[in-house]
Amino acid sequence: MRALLPLLSVGRGWRVGAAARPPRRVMSLYRTEERGHPHSEDYRLFFKNVAGNYISPFHDIPLKVDLKKNLFNMVVEIPRWTNAKMEIATEEPLNPIKQDEKNGKLRYIPNIFPHKGYIWNYGAFPQTWEDPHQKDKNTNCYGDNDPIDVCEIGSKVLSRGDVIHVKVLGVLALIDEGATDWKIIAINVNDPEAEKFHDIDDVKKFKPGYLEATLNWLRLYKVPDGKPENKFAFNGEFRNKAFALEVVNSAHECWKAMLMKKRDRGTINCTNVHICDSPFHCTPEEARSLVESIPTPSMSKISNIEEDRWYFLD
Repeated sequence: MRALLPLLSVGRGWRVGAAARPPRRVMSLYRTEERGHPHSEDYRLFFKNVAGNYISPFHDIPLKVDLKKNLFNMVVEIPRWTNAKMEIATEEPLNPIKQDEKNGKLRYIPNIFPHKGYIWNYGAFPQTWEDPHQKDKNTNCYGDNDPIDVCEIGSKVLSRGDVIHVKVLGVLALIDEGATDWKIIAINVNDPEAEKFHDIDDVKKFKPGYLEATLNWLRLYKVPDGKPENKFAFNGEFRNKAFALEVVNSAHECWKAMLMKKRDRGTINCTNVHICDSPFHCTPEEARSLVESIPTPSMSKISNIEEDRWYFLD
């Protein structure tokens, strides 16, 4: 008879059937729970609030922390220097973080010389949505149907599932296969150098070359897979904080409309625990039942770890 796999504490949260390590909290309000094994199709990272109830990182974590201080919550999906393409699962109940797949294979971002994996802590703003049915007035392209992406440029390497407070500094408009895919430039407020940064020009001043590297990375990262270079609105120029805040606020309004069934959500799962007036609201008990109904992860689908090849591109 096969023994049942225990749920053991690991890192920031919990993992099924793994060796135990002391848990760490995700800041003070959120923690995570791992199910399955990293680099496998069934890996999921679920979020819990301070009361221990399952929540959605997409819908239940507030976007805004302190508007006067320009502070927002960011959900870290991909730590700097890693390659696994992790993302909030927008179509699954409670939207855990999972590894993206393409053509039946787990996605890994290639290393483009001189970089290793992602060159920032990469993640998303909760409670934002780039509406695929709404044409952006600035780019003349529709949204990409995802939360807004965030590139965190601080000096620390963060962890998957961290929920941090960031300051918005600027934004870049990537056009991804004809859709608007905003990239917010932000910095962790707890970064040792955060007080130096107030707008996009401060990035140019205190981290020379970082914005140029960001543009080049985003332009080329799909080329090793045989795709053309990515395009940008505004000739690839970064817009300032004021412009970026307008982008974030617009995406927040689109998200609110979606949560109230005022926009066509398509296949996005809007199940949430904290938005009580939303028709997609569920109780903490119902949320727990959703998670517990997921089959026990398989032990045999571990893929090759991290991309180890370098690409030299012009």
